[in-house]
Amino acid sequence: MNTTSQISQLLQGELIGNPDIVITGPSRIEEGGAGTITFLANPKYEAFIYHTQASAVVVSKEFKPEKEISATLIKVDDVYQSLSTLLQLYEQQEQLPIGIATTAFVSNKATVGKNVSIDHFTVIYDGVEIGDDAIIFAQVYLGKGVKIGSGTKIYPGVKIYHDCVIGNNVIIHANTVIGSDGFGFSKSEDGSYLKIPQNGNVIVEDDVEIGSNTVIDRASIGSTIIRKGVKLDNLIQIAHNAEIGEDTVIAAQAGIAGSAKIGRHCIIGGQVGLAGHIEIANGTMIQAKSGLSSSVKAENTRLYGYPALDYGHYLKSYAYFKKLPELAEKIKKLEKELDKILNGNG
Repeated sequence: MNTTSQISQLLQGELIGNPDIVITGPSRIEEGGAGTITFLANPKYEAFIYHTQASAVVVSKEFKPEKEISATLIKVDDVYQSLSTLLQLYEQQEQLPIGIATTAFVSNKATVGKNVSIDHFTVIYDGVEIGDDAIIFAQVYLGKGVKIGSGTKIYPGVKIYHDCVIGNNVIIHANTVIGSDGFGFSKSEDGSYLKIPQNGNVIVEDDVEIGSNTVIDRASIGSTIIRKGVKLDNLIQIAHNAEIGEDTVIAAQAGIAGSAKIGRHCIIGGQVGLAGHIEIANGTMIQAKSGLSSSVKAENTRLYGYPALDYGHYLKSYAYFKKLPELAEKIKKLEKELDKILNGNG
């Protein structure tokens, strides 16, 4: 437990109100109760701050209340960054005992570091290397030659195929598959498809987090690469030989085709589709449901639509598009009026 004063110091914030309230945990602003702390980042939730039962609220330093607020306020420079720090303070992680569970299979040709936890029914094959302090939950499969870095956490049901490399402090959520074959086939003269061997691997660098049920295919030759600090949501498909740049984030149901290369610090919305063999410049932002079939060369470009257009241009175009029936009627009327003028009809 921490007091509002201690939390304010942790967040390097400005405290307005009671410094001695004991905070037992976080809450949503509309559901907060006594002893909890919540936050206000989105202005559309401002109405809740005047009625919340939470004892403290983290707000921006620019926030100016329109009414009286009973909760203690902690004003910070960046609410979302402060929220991340706050949630880490109260994080409740599922723990595993250090050691290897009795029902786990670990090859005697595998190397396991210090303070490693390996849960029940996990299978670890020859040549696997697991770094110190790693946590491997139940029913995980690690194929031959897989390397797992220190401090990495792998949740239940994850499958990592042979020769793939996972860095330090990576988090992989349940049922994700890393290193399955890329979608590589050659069409023969009779119309049937012959499988192209997928002989590469997947490299996941340090500090990456991968959501549940995401699939990252191994390269046909070389490596599919997920660079340092990348954050992937659930249900994402990343095809063979793709590369995702440092600190890029991708939302659920996105599909990245083979050999596509995404730059650093990009933000890609849900259900975005990228064609194969294209390059996306650093800092690109792609809105949900957009589709790209060609490369983006200018950094910090914002795109929307299918095929994707410049974000501002798309919004202007959409404003006209949704009024097309009305515009069509106006054009018909203008055509009739013009016909009267030019031809003397009517």
